[in-house]
Amino acid sequence: MDAIVNFLAHGALEWSWWQVVLATLALTHVTIISVTVFLHRSQAHRGLELHPAAMHFFRFWLWLTTGMVTKEWVAIHRKHHARVERDGDPHSPVVFGLGMVFFRGAELYRREARNEDTLKRFGHGTPDDWLERNIYSRYNLLGISIMLIIDLALFGALGLTVWAIQMAWIPFWAAGVVNGVGHAIGYRNFACPDTSTNIVPWGIIIGGEELHNNHHAHGTSAKFSSRWFEFDLGWCYISVLRFLRLAKVKKVAPKLRLEPENDQAPVDLSTLQGVITHRYEVLARYTDLLKQAATDELARLRPSRTRGNPDCDFNLLRRTRRWLTWSDDSLDDTQRAQLETVLADNTLLATLVQMRRDLVSLWESSSASSEQLLTDLQAWCQRAQQSGIEGLEEFATRLRRYAA
Repeated sequence: MDAIVNFLAHGALEWSWWQVVLATLALTHVTIISVTVFLHRSQAHRGLELHPAAMHFFRFWLWLTTGMVTKEWVAIHRKHHARVERDGDPHSPVVFGLGMVFFRGAELYRREARNEDTLKRFGHGTPDDWLERNIYSRYNLLGISIMLIIDLALFGALGLTVWAIQMAWIPFWAAGVVNGVGHAIGYRNFACPDTSTNIVPWGIIIGGEELHNNHHAHGTSAKFSSRWFEFDLGWCYISVLRFLRLAKVKKVAPKLRLEPENDQAPVDLSTLQGVITHRYEVLARYTDLLKQAATDELARLRPSRTRGNPDCDFNLLRRTRRWLTWSDDSLDDTQRAQLETVLADNTLLATLVQMRRDLVSLWESSSASSEQLLTDLQAWCQRAQQSGIEGLEEFATRLRRYAA
């Protein structure tokens, strides 16, 4: 009887509480890696191919620890990228609010998983073998039930807590933190047309998913880190799998290449291709330029430093400066009217905003030929370098160095 009570209390391993904590972290870490490597980078975006043995391990582990169906997860994530932060985005903080996504992200996931149109349109190419049809998809709750029994058998009463943490791990970190915080707080390397951010530069806890802005800029890249100080743990695991010939990387983000400084260097087709390839990096730099110009103008208009009553211009610019880098279709009528008032009274900002619009049109044009786009880029650089705006001139000089 004592042996039975001891087994129920401590499990077969009879580990202390700190050993159970370490085991829980290890188990949940495997789940994180399974999501980022298998579901996200391999299945959803085809950034890498996995050996059938590795693929099945990830499928089996996710069946045990999350009960998620591969087709559902992939379809919902692909739809997020296709409709990002517009009507139809399954889990956008812009659409639903940060609180809703952070605290009830799993609910939004389950709601979208019941949308047959989403699964049919975005779930193509996912596993459809006998195991998927007859076990993993059909009995998705069976896996997590088996996991509960295993946890109780190994850790005793604490196994229930271990299991509960396993069940909450992905809904919290993926649905809440990445989909919520990753579109609200952090820094941006790339000015892609959404609010995605890099939460922190060290992708350790969520296996690299912390580098969310990098991912949105280069969605099909198997590697999420971009700058020298960024660390993508998921990429480390992929590198190990490559070494073991269990993975084949298909796509990574292109590396920026700049030609040596040369004032006489022509703007040619290589320059055009480099600018278009790295358009989000280009736009991020231009965004910094525009923000700095707005900051300088606010300092110039600050009431304590000027005569008269400039409070109206100062307050209006302070209220509208974040809209300077927004696209027109992101503004409502009131915001657009206020911004136009600011630009009508400020030639420098008006020039920078218009030049930004013209720059964006280079890669948004779907009908112009390469020759026409090249002519437009050459004209843009010439206008910028003759603008009399120091920051814009320096920007154009650097832009001429981009190469394919």
